[in-house]
Amino acid sequence: MSRITISKMAAVAFLVLVANFSFAQIDAKATYETKALYKNLKSISKKYLLFGHQHALEYGHGWSGDANRSDVKSVCGSHPAVVGIDFSGFSGRPSAEIEKTKAVLQKNVIATYERGGVTTVSWHFSNPASKGGFYWVDTLSVPAISMIKPGGSQHQAYIEILKTIADFAHSVKAKDGKLAPMIFRPYHEFDGEWFWWGKPHCSREDFIAVWQFTVTYLRDTLGVHNFIYAFSPDNKFTSEADFLERYPGDDYVDLLGMDNYGDFGRDGNYNLEMGVRKLKIISDYAIKKKKLAAFTETGLESIPNPNWWTQTLLKTLQSQKLQLAYVLVWRNDSQSPTHFYAPFPGQISAPDFIKFYNDPHTLFENDLKAIYKRKFLGLF
Repeated sequence: MSRITISKMAAVAFLVLVANFSFAQIDAKATYETKALYKNLKSISKKYLLFGHQHALEYGHGWSGDANRSDVKSVCGSHPAVVGIDFSGFSGRPSAEIEKTKAVLQKNVIATYERGGVTTVSWHFSNPASKGGFYWVDTLSVPAISMIKPGGSQHQAYIEILKTIADFAHSVKAKDGKLAPMIFRPYHEFDGEWFWWGKPHCSREDFIAVWQFTVTYLRDTLGVHNFIYAFSPDNKFTSEADFLERYPGDDYVDLLGMDNYGDFGRDGNYNLEMGVRKLKIISDYAIKKKKLAAFTETGLESIPNPNWWTQTLLKTLQSQKLQLAYVLVWRNDSQSPTHFYAPFPGQISAPDFIKFYNDPHTLFENDLKAIYKRKFLGLF
């Protein structure tokens, strides 16, 4: 299903080919494909925006495990340009279950790369020092950030968990012999209280120490060179200083993001002006530092607003000259009738989503060609 005009193709090709490719990627030894992805996302973000969906290929509304299927593709004819997966199953479970999860995700990541799409990884990390899972539970959870930092009582256990992640990163080798790049987004929404790594449960200094160790150990000790590292608080900041309060430094972050459901219709509350202001803080800082920016999580559960895609999301993203590489909406549960964030055939917002898909500003997987090549020729 083609929707790209010749003029748009030419514009993107010109935009990328003449772009100044100076950038601030933190891994000098990153693979060719990872560096190319970083540069191309930076160039694309000056005029376009990739659309992403969490767990898009693993399951959807009323289905699970079907080959080459996504709810997004069922509506518009293309998979999302960005597919979200999660490393939640890589620790705190029996080894056989961990291996099964790794195999499913490995197939997913490789297939996305071979189709020309992009993978982003969140990490709902079960507390390594107590029960309670990844959420903070008052009677169960312990403040584990101080325990997994260098010198902490659980530091060695954390190292073993990072080895599992590194093993996976080394395993996603495609038919062309190349490792699939991934945008890795650990410790997201850290300014909230709901996760055990949240702001009320650890000091600024300990959070930064764990972040810096995570990046350097994966990159420099374990030799992971196909990660782009993303930093994404929730939406509690209102200034650049607030946004950077737990920032680990330019040498440890490739992509600046934000998770924001609250300003975009959650519980019927809309504050799009505030949402734009927060996105502009991220975009402006990324431009200043020659890094990537993205709207790393958002969405409206059940999408009861039939025009949410064009009148809320797209209108916001097209304002204020934002330079965002992608926007990702959350998952579609396979069993819940109400927990979904992307439309499926017959859902009330599907017609508006097709308008969103057809808008020249948005890019889906079918639009991407050679995004892992330095001489990116634009769109199909």
